[in-house]
Amino acid sequence: MSGIDTLSRDLGPEAQSHGLTRRAALGAFTVGYAAALAAEAAEAQAITTSSEDLIEERVSFPAHGGHQLPAFVARRDGPGRRAVVIVVNEVFGIHAYIQDVCRRFAQLGYVAVAPDYFHRAGDPSTLTEWDQIRAIVNTASHAQVMGDTDAAIAWASAQPFGDGARIAITGFCWGGTVVWMAAASNPAIKAGVAWYGRLVAREGVTEDRLYPVDIAGSLTAPVLGLYAENDGGIPLDTVETLRARLAQAAPTNPSAAASRIEVFPGTEHGFHADYRRQYNAPAATAGWAKLLDWFRAAGV
Repeated sequence: MSGIDTLSRDLGPEAQSHGLTRRAALGAFTVGYAAALAAEAAEAQAITTSSEDLIEERVSFPAHGGHQLPAFVARRDGPGRRAVVIVVNEVFGIHAYIQDVCRRFAQLGYVAVAPDYFHRAGDPSTLTEWDQIRAIVNTASHAQVMGDTDAAIAWASAQPFGDGARIAITGFCWGGTVVWMAAASNPAIKAGVAWYGRLVAREGVTEDRLYPVDIAGSLTAPVLGLYAENDGGIPLDTVETLRARLAQAAPTNPSAAASRIEVFPGTEHGFHADYRRQYNAPAATAGWAKLLDWFRAAGV
């Protein structure tokens, strides 16, 4: 086994599922994970959305365990209650890409809320080593993440600008898994869109919890799953397993019956992440259009 292959194995499926290619893995071995991703990003072009007519703010609210949870919020200025989208981050936290996704929703008239799920343990967006990032991410238990999501929904619904009857959720990679789970946990959610979220447990994970393949029959909101054909961290057989579970649950669960998974040919994990080499503009654009149609069809 080559040194690069050994490194890829040691970083684990989570690193692979974030598009850490063999070339980037070699870079990670010598200059650090974040620096390797920066080299990958040189081949991409990050999108910057205008903040004109938007209100952007950092807020905090009581969340799981009584913790004061920070969140990034973007919304249009002006009166009236607007539909809310909970935006769930990747393992890198609330970095520039996630903030820009919030602005994109805000420019369309949504209230976008990105909770800082990793705040208790640190800020992964400032780190350069994968082991340090993973250590922070691993502190976020399933119970905590679901509780934090509930708290974000409750906070947004209580604001004069938030419409608690129109709540949606979307997330990327780590956050994509959260979308599936939240759609089976909080009935206030009307629709979810999961971008390439892991569907089964990662090897070596010891937390006793369920994963998307386990909760198809418990969904209380329809979920659209957007997945990549060439995803090194999410094998297509796990996608097919979830499809089968959704079909099995469909006769007795309308949300499972309405849920759908689409696989984008020729794409890699992270194809919506415009700051990385894996960004695929046609697939990202098509996926975003499908997301908006999905939310609107659910009345969000």
